[in-house]
Amino acid sequence: MVSTFHGLEVAKRGLFTQQSALYTTGHNISNANTPGYTRQRFNFEQTGPYPPASRNRPEIPGQVGSGVQAGSIERVREEFLDLQFRNENSKTGYYESLSKSLNKMEEIMNEPSEQGLSKTMDRFWQSIQDMATNPESTETRTTVRQRAVAVAETFNYLSNSIQGLRQDVSNEINVTTKEINSLVSQIHNLNQQIGEVEPHGMLPNDLYDERDRLVDQLSGLVDIKVTSTRSATSALDQADGLYTIEIVNDQNGTPFSVPLVDGANKSYSQLSVSEDGPADSVNELTLTTVPDNGTPSTITGAAFNSTGKLKALVDAYGVSNGGTPAEATGVYPDMLKQLDQLSFTFATSFNEVHDQGSSLNEMAGTAPAGLGNFFSDSSGTMTLEGFASRMELDQNILDSVSNIAAAMDGENAGNGGNALLLAKVGELKLEYNQAGGTSSFGDYYQGVIGEMAVQTQEANRMMSNTNVLKQSVEEQRQSVSSVSLDEEMANMVKFQHAYNAAARNITVVDEMIDRIINQMGRVGR
Repeated sequence: MVSTFHGLEVAKRGLFTQQSALYTTGHNISNANTPGYTRQRFNFEQTGPYPPASRNRPEIPGQVGSGVQAGSIERVREEFLDLQFRNENSKTGYYESLSKSLNKMEEIMNEPSEQGLSKTMDRFWQSIQDMATNPESTETRTTVRQRAVAVAETFNYLSNSIQGLRQDVSNEINVTTKEINSLVSQIHNLNQQIGEVEPHGMLPNDLYDERDRLVDQLSGLVDIKVTSTRSATSALDQADGLYTIEIVNDQNGTPFSVPLVDGANKSYSQLSVSEDGPADSVNELTLTTVPDNGTPSTITGAAFNSTGKLKALVDAYGVSNGGTPAEATGVYPDMLKQLDQLSFTFATSFNEVHDQGSSLNEMAGTAPAGLGNFFSDSSGTMTLEGFASRMELDQNILDSVSNIAAAMDGENAGNGGNALLLAKVGELKLEYNQAGGTSSFGDYYQGVIGEMAVQTQEANRMMSNTNVLKQSVEEQRQSVSSVSLDEEMANMVKFQHAYNAAARNITVVDEMIDRIINQMGRVGR
């Protein structure tokens, strides 16, 4: 037979358990606005009945319940939604960063506008036509010189500005790498703390929340794969375990992964950009294992086929796959090459036509030595690579507008035949495109601007789409994991009534015991 105090023990267990449930509800309410917090659920469990099932000769028929106890306090979270969110967050990080890079380049190119290269060239061609009408006029020749200076300065500005953007991206790559390393280090430290708690049969829910919050941040910077390793055989089945985080990549068509956090071996890696880049080009991204300094894992920049902000920065900066900086491909390097090709082809073709004509000084016999070029390279040698940043007006033209060859060779000073040919250079079908084919200056430049506009529009569209998908998944995740104050208030009322009922039960049992002790056994007095 159970003890007389059995009912008191059952009521006490109910009182303490409902109290713990109220504490959990209060914890949820307190953290309703805490970023990354996951609501917690208090699980009730029956305690073992009396007599135990192992006894084969019970003193009473059947079994009597012995009350309730706290089974566990676990987070309400859905792993599949976490996976979806991190995938979409990685894509969003990529397209947001790529869109930012392309929009900055659009702002620099500034087309169409009154200050863009296209309008500057139109004014230049018009000034040459004016000179062809009145080739002996110092005023028209001065206008041509000033328009030509504006053309060279515009090319210089565009090239130098994009190079400046590229350097900014280089700095951002280093900053993003440090941010990734910081997150990885924090996640590793949380892994260690969790690994010390779980073997004792406890669930460190707040540590889980902080770790998941950091993993969410990391997923926006680089595409990751998260797997869980059991911390110990004594850990509860509900325990999240230790995270292993890998960069998901694709090299030469073969998927592979490189560990950032190794939960099984309790180590982590630090991501660093190789010494070859990004000063010249992002040749390698090197992972060095910490703390045992194992063999580094490397991802070549050209094969870094991931998503996330870091990938977008690499795509904008460009990679050369071990080659020279001139061989780098990417958003900014491609535009720099196109500007170099455009300016170099235009300048050399213009110089060829200019060299065929005669200037006023040549006709007068006072022309300086080496007169012929209209545009020149500040390095002293006409070289394609980087020409847009070095393009300038030839010093002879700067010294005297009479050195402009507006007349046909052998004609008189009033002849503007060569000026007409110079004005038609923009209409000539030249090989502006390195891939082959010919086009006019305007057609090629319009193609460059059109391609940039399409890339920017596509990046903006994808950024918008991925943001919508990420927000949709986040709303689903919050519907499961976030704190609902209405629900918590309802739980509070429920647990409060259960607590009061348990307290009343104690009062009833107390009265029963008082009756037995104080009011029984008085016969014969």
